[in-house]
Amino acid sequence: RANSPTPMLPRSWTRARLGLAQARRARGLAGEAKGQFKAMIGLKRKDGISKADFKTWWLTQHKALAMELKGLKRYAVSIVDAPEDEEPLYDGFAELWFDQKEDLAAAYDTDLGKRVAADSMAMVVKRDRFLTEEYVFEP
Repeated sequence: RANSPTPMLPRSWTRARLGLAQARRARGLAGEAKGQFKAMIGLKRKDGISKADFKTWWLTQHKALAMELKGLKRYAVSIVDAPEDEEPLYDGFAELWFDQKEDLAAAYDTDLGKRVAADSMAMVVKRDRFLTEEYVFEP
């Protein structure tokens, strides 16, 4: 397979020894699996709310609400680590995993989903959503 886009495994690395999944990863083919739907939401706090207070709100009050969303598979928060004298474009990002885009829409179409959105909007001046299909590769 001289024209193969991925390198051939040495004969000593047989599928029997590595297992099919490991062999695919070793050859760079792990991305063959269907990606998982994820919403990434960038939040920028309102003026007058400290970075510390915003972080506390997000990791306690808001997280507790968001974790109850119907169909949510995983929830992660990334807080931007910026110097105190610097104003980042976003203060952080939430990542919400669902089986499919329709599950996200259904979750936010409930009373709880509307409370989650309202809780965010009470604390932020900007809330941008990015709907993605995630592929994860591990070395």
